[in-house]
Amino acid sequence: MRISRTLLLAGTAGAAILLLAPLTASAAAASLTAAFTQSSVWSSGYGAEYTVTNRGDAAASGWVVEFDLPAGSTVSSSWDSTRTSTGQHHRFANASWNGTVAAGASVRFGFNVSGTGVPSNCTVNGAPCAGGPAPSPTSARPSSPAPSVPSSPVPSTPPTSGSTVDVSTAAQLQAALAGARPGQTIRLAPGVYDGSFIGTTPGTAAAPITVTGPRTAILTNPASAGSGPSCPVPTPGWDPGYGIWLAGAPYWRLAGFTVADAKKGVILDDSPHVTIDGLYVHHIGDEGVHFRRSSSDGVIRNSTIEYTGTVQPAYGEGVYLGSANSNWACHGNSGGVDRSDRVQVLDNHIGPYVAAEHIDVKEGTVDGVIRGNTFDGRGIAGQNSADSWVDVKGTGYLIQGNTGTFAPPGTFANGYETHNPVAGSGCGNVWRDNVSDLGGVGRYAINVTSTSKCAGNLNVVHTSNSVTNATGGLTNITPTAG
Repeated sequence: MRISRTLLLAGTAGAAILLLAPLTASAAAASLTAAFTQSSVWSSGYGAEYTVTNRGDAAASGWVVEFDLPAGSTVSSSWDSTRTSTGQHHRFANASWNGTVAAGASVRFGFNVSGTGVPSNCTVNGAPCAGGPAPSPTSARPSSPAPSVPSSPVPSTPPTSGSTVDVSTAAQLQAALAGARPGQTIRLAPGVYDGSFIGTTPGTAAAPITVTGPRTAILTNPASAGSGPSCPVPTPGWDPGYGIWLAGAPYWRLAGFTVADAKKGVILDDSPHVTIDGLYVHHIGDEGVHFRRSSSDGVIRNSTIEYTGTVQPAYGEGVYLGSANSNWACHGNSGGVDRSDRVQVLDNHIGPYVAAEHIDVKEGTVDGVIRGNTFDGRGIAGQNSADSWVDVKGTGYLIQGNTGTFAPPGTFANGYETHNPVAGSGCGNVWRDNVSDLGGVGRYAINVTSTSKCAGNLNVVHTSNSVTNATGGLTNITPTAG
């Protein structure tokens, strides 16, 4: 064999390459990219996140994203990472629980910026965020070491603003919520947290309060206990059975963890500017997520909601925006109306076995966005007239780029419906680019129940919407080009 190998190497260059190529194959390696997106924008700043994706063929064991902001803009708070800032340069290292990125997988971290400038000179592990070879060690930007993450138990006194509180038991979580301060992050370890979890401290735009953890951190609360007021407000000795409840608590962020086996899932009362990101909500007695009592300007995104209405199918909505006018005496805290306005429902997976509407948009709410969601209609119960993916009783909503399907079991009438329970409601909504498969059961992808009640502010269904397997068609009104 030694003679044959010598003869081959002495032959043509092509033969030598064919022989040696298997001997020089490269080892599997990770290859990270980082993509920037703005999640919300206000006059003096914005919220954003980076998605770190491993496009290689081996797992990455850690990541560091760095970038610069222009003068006049600075990172005011962050989550799901460990941040170090020097002047206009910002460095984000992975947290203890999200450093491993499997091949083909992604992780995210977020931050708020005071100012309007956007990141530049972004690198991930020293290489360009868009991908490409890493610079040599001698030319890479020097960076300060990441600060260590404390592993001590939750302190008995409230930590200072901007700190991270690690919790691993229900009692620790309850104490952390009670002692929360603006800018603080409450970080859940994997495990089951069974109890009543209520946040009542307001965050601020520059310093939101964050509760975050992996999907294996599970909040449960299967039954109410004690007696409380007929209009729910936090009351000593009363547990309403909610998975997590924010009351009078604007500017919070709930990220990553699971809420399951609760009477209701995530309830927001009088808590505007709340972001729900990447939660898993399932096996809930009534509704999964409820923006209630004028919880305006919120966002729910990248979340999965399924198996709701397990106790009361008629009240098993996936996402519930506002309140029915019959409940305004209780929840109508803005001139007698529940003004949970301008809520964005983005890129969620809702269903199967969401017993009522996947999204129920109540009268009195305005100017929300429902975009990029996936609706799985299996298991819609049809109780209390809940027989569609989305029921729009609000006004001025954009419903765009969603994908809906239906298959048995369940009761299904139309993909999207409008209703007009009070004057001016259910009007001025716009549908674009939605894809609907009605499973041979549903009549219309978009059923507009009245035009006479929306004079001067008609609902608009664009021809960019599509439908298959409908007994009726795309819509019961004349579609608009575009």
